Amino acid sequence: MKLDVVPPDTLGSRAAQVIAERLRAAIDARGVATLAVSGGSTPASMLASLARLQDVDWGRVHLFQVDERVAPDGHEDRNHTLLQRTFLEVAPIPTANVHPMDVAGGDPVLAATDYEQQLREIAGDPPMLDVVQLGLGGDGHTASLVPGDHVLEVEDREVAVTEPYDGRRRLSMTRPLLRRARARIWLVSGGGKAVAVARLLAGDQRLPASRVARDEDLLLLDPPAAARLDDRAT
Repeated sequence: MKLDVVPPDTLGSRAAQVIAERLRAAIDARGVATLAVSGGSTPASMLASLARLQDVDWGRVHLFQVDERVAPDGHEDRNHTLLQRTFLEVAPIPTANVHPMDVAGGDPVLAATDYEQQLREIAGDPPMLDVVQLGLGGDGHTASLVPGDHVLEVEDREVAVTEPYDGRRRLSMTRPLLRRARARIWLVSGGGKAVAVARLLAGDQRLPASRVARDEDLLLLDPPAAARLDDRAT
């Protein structure tokens, strides 16, 4: 993986610039770009910075969710709630180009199937996303692919429903879809992720994230998240 350690106050803007570059390149190459973003608190500043960029043709960008907690619309547990607040209320992206995971309908399996169809309609069959923004949990999870969950082994679906994790079932893009993307940008902050970062960079296959990562990926870290990089050799 390519590694870039960035000061905490510029981590979000740096990630936004990298993502914007990839989106512009995709638009130039294919006339349209697809972006999938993860949940959690770390992407908030990235989303806010990305929304303010004026050099992206948002009318040609389709936005997807990497994962989502099964919770009512507008609930604070929902990744879409943060996405709405930090990005969608600011960025001039058409509503038709925004593809939220519909987890409030009562049938998450049906929601996963519907989301796969949306992905195929926009990103091809099999879907190939242009840019995926990923995070990393202290336990080594990425997206909602957590240690021990059966979804980590799913090979024949693009989106699947997880077992409960931190009190919520989730919809998550699967490993094949995430690894198929043209670019993966990892955004990780905080000292609580430092050990997982070192294990990820060491290629520890016990981490779900290590089974998604590829050599060409870009890993953006703040200094606390990079604090244990020397542990890679141990």
